[in-house]
Amino acid sequence: MRSELVVDVTPTDISTALLEDGRLVSLQKESRDASYAVGNLYIAKVKKLMPGLNAAFVNVGYDKDAFLHYLDLGSQFASYAQYIKSVRDNTGKSPQSISQFKLQPDMDKHGTISDVLTQGMELIVQVAKEPISTKGPRLTTEICFTGRFLVLIPFNNKISVSQKIKDHGEKTRLRRLIESIKPKNFGVIIRTSAENKRAAELNTELNVLIKCWEDAVAKFQFAAPPSLLYEEDSRAVGEIRDIFNPDFESIHVNDAEVYDQIHNYVSLIAPDRSDIVKLYSDDMPIFDKFSITRQIKSSFGKTVSFKSGAYVIIESTEAMHVIDVNSGNRSKSSTDQESNALNVNLLAAEEIARQLRLRDMGGIIVVDFIDMAKAEHRQQLLEHMREVMAKDKARHNILPLSKFGLMQITRQRVRPALDIVTAETCPSCGGKGEIQPSLLFTDKLKDKIDYLINSLGVKNFIMYVHPFVDAYLKKGYIFSEYSKWRREYGRKFKIMPDQSLAYLQYKVFDKDRNEIDTMEEKDTNSSSSKKERRSRSSKNND
Repeated sequence: MRSELVVDVTPTDISTALLEDGRLVSLQKESRDASYAVGNLYIAKVKKLMPGLNAAFVNVGYDKDAFLHYLDLGSQFASYAQYIKSVRDNTGKSPQSISQFKLQPDMDKHGTISDVLTQGMELIVQVAKEPISTKGPRLTTEICFTGRFLVLIPFNNKISVSQKIKDHGEKTRLRRLIESIKPKNFGVIIRTSAENKRAAELNTELNVLIKCWEDAVAKFQFAAPPSLLYEEDSRAVGEIRDIFNPDFESIHVNDAEVYDQIHNYVSLIAPDRSDIVKLYSDDMPIFDKFSITRQIKSSFGKTVSFKSGAYVIIESTEAMHVIDVNSGNRSKSSTDQESNALNVNLLAAEEIARQLRLRDMGGIIVVDFIDMAKAEHRQQLLEHMREVMAKDKARHNILPLSKFGLMQITRQRVRPALDIVTAETCPSCGGKGEIQPSLLFTDKLKDKIDYLINSLGVKNFIMYVHPFVDAYLKKGYIFSEYSKWRREYGRKFKIMPDQSLAYLQYKVFDKDRNEIDTMEEKDTNSSSSKKERRSRSSKNND
């Protein structure tokens, strides 16, 4: 299977799209100023204890107080609390190494939050779940640092090996290797990607993760709550860390800064594969180049079609997602009803598995498959669903079909489900139902070009328009409207198609990829300004 990652960087967002054989299977969109990402460490202050919930609300600087449950404190909370208190009390001295610290007995699993936390207490916390809907972040004090091959857990001495490593001899080798190189009082989880890796690679990453912890503790000595102590890798780098494999063919990035981040990371984890990271510099939007925009438009609506006319309908609430499977045109098939239902359900299972990854849907998912009478067909569907969900990195559980034909799935939810509106509101009328004549849209574009060049003095820019408008402007090549404008105003500006735009919508970017706000033009449409431009245009033609 050919895997590619495409990273689209805009002034406001970073979007990462994972393609498998050209098909979009995962999409992540992150605001460039996003905070409270999973894995980030903060110094926080306990704001309120809730004995009824056996939890506390903690201030980490977010609009809503974060949630910290008693069970999320971790079994070694006593050691953790004593250590960070000693660090805070010895400001000005180098923090004591955990390796020299004596660990305390494990905390009672059946204790209460009031026994271990007090209002105003300062903690080092890690974000376990991003803010979702009206809820603030969910926190943990059982801190871990995730790398490509290893996960480091302070205040712990256990070594665990991924269950996906099947070779018993390799498991033993890895366990003995980590035992020989890890410092005291640090636990380690050995990830699947560590299989067959050399000691030098694992030791290098272990030292990097330990350095992350030491830097966070050093900041904790002097920082005031709430403040950031450690920031997880960017979403693009984090996704590469989790999905990188030898079959990864290419990573395309359209921003030089993010390209350097990803290139440096790939050079670190796989020096022989660093050439797969490529800087995209074409004027065509990167998602259009790889046919991602079209797939987004067809995959994120309420109704999603798949093979042979069948389709699924996806409805979401705050607590759960409901998916209904319909045969569509397949109902006209000449095969018997039972076989038709099985075929549609098997195809639907593949699309549903893709949609769960693509939208990052979590929580409870209920799927209403087409009813099947035979028990062996229901079992076949269950096994197929588990098979196609095996690629999903998020923890999940799939239950057999109920007597009503419903399949229940639970899937790990650590960030809000991605919700992309595919319906387009008319940019000219704002949904009112009345727009300017479409034939006059070209006049508006010419006015904008005139304003940019002659009023703002911007000559080197790219104007993006809907592909249909682009085709109309360039029809006739030499005698096209586009050619006339370039002869009139100079050849430094370009007009390019962008599939993400609505029909009568446009955007303008300067040579540095910064969007130009043409709405500042107050009097462009006034009759006097139009007369001035026409007069100027006629003089230029003369």
